[in-house]
Amino acid sequence: MSVLLIPNRGKDAGLSVTRHTAALLRRQGISVLMPDEFAGDFTSRDGIIFLSLDRAVGVAEQVLTIGGDGTLLRAGIFCAEHDRPVLGINLGRTGFLATCEVAELDTKLARLAAGDYTLTTRSLLEASVPSRNWRAIAMNDVVLFGRTRIHPMDYKLICDGTFVSRYRSDGLIAATPTGSTAYSFSAGGPVLDASAPVMVLTPVCAHSVHAVPVVFGADRHITIVAEQENRDTVCACADSGPQCELAPGESLHITTSPKKLRLITFDPAEQLSAIESKLIRR
Repeated sequence: MSVLLIPNRGKDAGLSVTRHTAALLRRQGISVLMPDEFAGDFTSRDGIIFLSLDRAVGVAEQVLTIGGDGTLLRAGIFCAEHDRPVLGINLGRTGFLATCEVAELDTKLARLAAGDYTLTTRSLLEASVPSRNWRAIAMNDVVLFGRTRIHPMDYKLICDGTFVSRYRSDGLIAATPTGSTAYSFSAGGPVLDASAPVMVLTPVCAHSVHAVPVVFGADRHITIVAEQENRDTVCACADSGPQCELAPGESLHITTSPKKLRLITFDPAEQLSAIESKLIRR
């Protein structure tokens, strides 16, 4: 078995947790790979194989991210494109996605080596703005927001070609079940079971008491139109990535991506446990 480690230098000071993780894996007879940008931080005695990221993910059977949810989020789309399962080691504050705590490393890595784990599939969203030749994949959410906060923008929501509603708001969030505990939740959206085949659209600071989140089936095709009456452009982004500007009248299209992310889990209700311990009790 071979495992690729993707650490976050900003979270793992001195890469101490990465070193410990590599040592535990090698003790279990697992080959440890890392991106070659980290080669200067280790010696030959660490027994780590350094390759380009593309080559390493092609060789590895599993990927471990070391940081927090953001670290896993950044690596997740790349892993989904290469169909590699991911386990996140949590060095952050919350850990909805990176569910392996440092104190659990010995136990969980032993279970990983023994094959005593399950794979859960998480859906992704695909967003596009055809008029701008922009396309992106999101693990958490696709967000549409006004370029300035001086005044709200007007949006028209269409599902499968049928008009649904209009919103005057600071923005709109289309979230996966995975992302339902992130920005969408902060904006008043529901918490969704990560295994549910749905997506949720949540308005941000809507100027109407009737504006509520709407849950759509995963097979729906969503179109959000930046209304012609808007005074300025609006911006779209996926998982806080590069933005695309939409002029008044332009449309953002959102569907469920055919690609899926596989997460390594040791508890079939891991997401529900995280909600109770890290969201409700926090």
